[in-house]
Amino acid sequence: MTKISILGCGWLGFPLAKKLIEIGNSINGSTTSESKLSILENAGINPLLVTLESESISENVNSFLEKSEILIIDIPPKLRTANPDSDKMVFVEKIKNLIPFIEKSTVKKVLFVSSTSVYGDENDSVSEETIPNPDTESGKQLFLVEKILQENQKFQTTILRFGGLIGEDRHPVKFLAGRENLENPDAPVNLIHQKDCIAIIEGIIELEKWNEVFNAVAPFHPTKEEYYTQKAIEMNLPQPKFSPEKSNIKKEILSEKVEGILDYKFDLENY
Repeated sequence: MTKISILGCGWLGFPLAKKLIEIGNSINGSTTSESKLSILENAGINPLLVTLESESISENVNSFLEKSEILIIDIPPKLRTANPDSDKMVFVEKIKNLIPFIEKSTVKKVLFVSSTSVYGDENDSVSEETIPNPDTESGKQLFLVEKILQENQKFQTTILRFGGLIGEDRHPVKFLAGRENLENPDAPVNLIHQKDCIAIIEGIIELEKWNEVFNAVAPFHPTKEEYYTQKAIEMNLPQPKFSPEKSNIKKEILSEKVEGILDYKFDLENY
């Protein structure tokens, strides 16, 4: 049995924790909400209230990391786009505050859940060999955190860059339904289902693939216009309307390392 700490038991972290418990692991799970502590406990997770700030960190972090061999960091940057100046390096500083606690803990392996937004919007096929060139504040901070973790010699770090997240209760078509004049109708979709996210993380841990970088996007890339129009029809939602005059992004994320090194097969029926 492996002791694993999951920082961020939210949309992905909570079902991930339940799956890892199901296959025989012991899980410490963090939340920032007191009301969720009992929910985590009822699922067999050892729950702890952990809050990261750019200038401080909650005292529970030592208990959260105690006796764990693996730490999974699954917290979004949560930047306030309305006031970008206030977001400068906030997420980076939060992780920097966490690192000394990791260094003095029993954690030897870190899995950092990142995003394909670190690549920016290159008009090309993008693999792990592509040099990241983020053009958003969140992408820039995620990439800096990736480098900070990878350069630390006290633990091994694997970076997992997810595409757009979807699941039974989460789909971007719900936000696009009925909207007009949407950009980039010919851009390929780069999505990953929650079930694939969990299975890929499970595979990294089981096969001990540390000090790696993985893109994780389903090999399914219809155009945005094709895909979201069809999904709106399937879900009985107003169809989104795209502008052919606003089309300049053709970024397609490749996940050949996940398919090759992890021998992983995406379940395309979920898409």
